[in-house]
Amino acid sequence: MLLFVGLGNPGDKYSKNRHNIGFMALDRIANDHGFGPWKGKFQGAIAEGRLGPEKVLLLKPETFMNLSGQSVGEAMRFYKLTPEDVTVFHDELDLAPGKCRVKEGGGHAGHNGLRSIHQHIGESYQRVRLGIGHPGQKDLVARYVLQDFAKSDADWLEALFSGISKGAPQLSGGRKDRFLNAVAESIATVSAPKRPEKPEPSSEPKKHTNSSNYKEDDRSPLQRLLDKFK
Repeated sequence: MLLFVGLGNPGDKYSKNRHNIGFMALDRIANDHGFGPWKGKFQGAIAEGRLGPEKVLLLKPETFMNLSGQSVGEAMRFYKLTPEDVTVFHDELDLAPGKCRVKEGGGHAGHNGLRSIHQHIGESYQRVRLGIGHPGQKDLVARYVLQDFAKSDADWLEALFSGISKGAPQLSGGRKDRFLNAVAESIATVSAPKRPEKPEPSSEPKKHTNSSNYKEDDRSPLQRLLDKFK
């Protein structure tokens, strides 16, 4: 059995937050692959099903982000799993929105959910890092991750979750490259926002019309020269 964990905070208040993208990814996998109903267990919500030949348990910890490791550790002990059987889906500030990377082991980079999991099971589990972008300043991060995704994010989010769902059987089978290819192909279908086009320079001479009483000078060059001496 494999354990797929999505990170987020429980409750409707947080359901559309950037911090909850891990929950959203697992919901899409469960819906698309016919997983059983979500049930309360291991201080979280779980759903069981299969991805290809692999039996997979989906887990959304409901301990709030900072205590996610309690739920993960409890599920692992019950099923006698190792950290290598665990894959955690989480938001990643250091990746642009829609980008997805798979990483095994390493530090938690200040992510409180990963920090908690490190404390309970160590660091040798697999992570699926889901880019949400960075607000630009460190002191804005806490507010940024707890804000809802904007309406303008809907297209790339749908493409990202579609790719994750399509590639999930490849991920469970250890074929990380194929999983990432499925995500990349799905994201590539989203049209990039077009930049405003710069107006082409006009070949006609500019007319200075700062005054509402401006009238175009239709005198001949000779007439303008004669008028100077009046």
